[in-house]
Amino acid sequence: MNRLYRVLILLLGIALASCSQDDQASATEKAVKSETSAVGGSKNLSGGVISTAEAAPAKQSPELVQKGKELYGQNCIFCHQPDAIGKPGIAPSLTNQEFLMTASDKFIMGTIRDGRAGTGMPPFAHLGRSGVEAILAFLRDHAKRPNISAKIDKEKQVHGDERLGKLWFDQICSTCHGMNGDGYARGGTGTAIGKVGFLGKASDGFIRETIKVGRTNTRMLGFSGPDGMANMADSEIEDVIAYLRTVPSK
Repeated sequence: MNRLYRVLILLLGIALASCSQDDQASATEKAVKSETSAVGGSKNLSGGVISTAEAAPAKQSPELVQKGKELYGQNCIFCHQPDAIGKPGIAPSLTNQEFLMTASDKFIMGTIRDGRAGTGMPPFAHLGRSGVEAILAFLRDHAKRPNISAKIDKEKQVHGDERLGKLWFDQICSTCHGMNGDGYARGGTGTAIGKVGFLGKASDGFIRETIKVGRTNTRMLGFSGPDGMANMADSEIEDVIAYLRTVPSK
């Protein structure tokens, strides 16, 4: 009964979160501007406050950032928007703080270089390593928190039950990400998390952290903890990841 109750609460929350794409984009833009003007300490992924010193991200070369800004304007702005906050149903935010905090340089650079087959994200290998690194520096320059990808990428691989994971995915995740995680291609408002282009680069730790804490100012809500959309057990999150790992082969 407790499990059924939690599922019902989840589905209700998803329904309430399904605002229009224009409303979501507007809310995201306002929130990003608010974050940009914030000073002092910031929250870590657990919701606690960390000092400004702890929160300081790695410094980027001003010259490299400027080069990346120019390349971004020439190649990425059309889908990801001028301020890189993305647009629901078209392209995700690249300056979301949780994303910048959890995504590794390898993950971001690999995605820019290779694109995402089966989605609207083309490869940009023609920019060369220096060009890709410049865009990475431009994106990293938006970060307000230290990157923790080295830590979460080393977390244990999942050993969940893919059958249970499919149930959770179909009931919850598919609402935005589409059946089988096809994302925008099937009319979803969430990204294509069931594609090889994503799963081949994303670690279990990266996916796990994203499910737990979500992405602020987007439709991707956190699903763990007292402030989460649902306090999913770690084992249930593992089940979802285990299922996702089987999707590309089906």
